[in-house]
Amino acid sequence: MRIGTLGNGLMAEALAGQWVKAGHEVMIGGRDRDRAVEAAKRIAAAGGSRVEAGSLVEAAEYGEVVLLAVPAEAAVEVAGVVPAGRTVIDCTNALDHRDFTLAHPATAEAISRTFPDVHVVKAFNLAADAVWRNPPAGLGVPICGDDGVDVVAELVRDIGCVPVAAGGLVRAKLLEATAALAIGIWVGGGDVRGMFPSLGDAFGAVLPGES
Repeated sequence: MRIGTLGNGLMAEALAGQWVKAGHEVMIGGRDRDRAVEAAKRIAAAGGSRVEAGSLVEAAEYGEVVLLAVPAEAAVEVAGVVPAGRTVIDCTNALDHRDFTLAHPATAEAISRTFPDVHVVKAFNLAADAVWRNPPAGLGVPICGDDGVDVVAELVRDIGCVPVAAGGLVRAKLLEATAALAIGIWVGGGDVRGMFPSLGDAFGAVLPGES
């Protein structure tokens, strides 16, 4: 698969590095071509030969799938370079770091409303770049989207993780809010992993509001 990244920062480099190792072809795109070139060189040095660098526009045109990995406040603007019909993976988190709430309530939906001819899928936003550089085998990756979900699920599996169907794009705002909640708990010293029961307990329990 041909994948373009809009952004040449830590998230783009981490995920692109995994996809290159899985056999995909990647173009790292950035406003600063020199930074994109350096990121591509680091990925190649780590064992990925199918990687090159370009501008944001070049990377968007290159990829059958495009990873949007820029600061959340620029996400809608930058997504405008993606050609119609492509799948855009939005991994951004619009956090207000003063209180770890959402600075924008529904980034993925805003991208889709502004550019309805692209297929926006929310994924990879619940973990930092360090996790994606060496993802734990079997890690669940929630995915929200209406179109393009199957191809994103394939990319999740290609890095040794498990795609988790989390609903349509209308539910992406919940995934974004989950990230804000989890990061706030983590910053406060809490352990998010202890919040959820085991799978067997979850299916055997009565849901809140039911009797």
